[in-house]
Amino acid sequence: MPKEGRNRREYRSAKFGSWEYSQRLDAEVAEAGRQAGLEFHHERMERTPNTFDAHRLVWLAEKQGMQDAVIEGLFAGYFTNGRDIGDRPVLTDIAVQAGLNRATVEVLLAGHEGAEEVRQSERAAYESGVSGVPTVSVNGQPAFSGALKAEAMITKIRAAAGLCR
Repeated sequence: MPKEGRNRREYRSAKFGSWEYSQRLDAEVAEAGRQAGLEFHHERMERTPNTFDAHRLVWLAEKQGMQDAVIEGLFAGYFTNGRDIGDRPVLTDIAVQAGLNRATVEVLLAGHEGAEEVRQSERAAYESGVSGVPTVSVNGQPAFSGALKAEAMITKIRAAAGLCR
């Protein structure tokens, strides 16, 4: 993903073959989320962001014991409110709302701190079989990586757990 992200409609149309198909997938995710008590508003998303700085922010938050709050803020910011979580001022606002110090976050985002650690984590995940989201592991081994229909997820999880033969 380029640093500035991409127009969501253009990106998703190219990735999934058409905007209409992309919207159908979004509707399925929104419905599954609704059933789980989560609110998705894909129609508010204008850009598909580059999330590297968001991962650096999570790295910082973990060091300060605030990782969960930052991750929740990032998810709500993007999936519910359609905020561009590749934008540094947006990331700063989310981090401050989660309890991080504004000056510390601004210094992090203006520099390169955490970049190598995030790259190492990304490499380790890829080497362990993670190639998309979500990735579900069973007994430490990926059962699948990437979005699937619920029935396919269940089948793969059961197979990885040794419940299907």
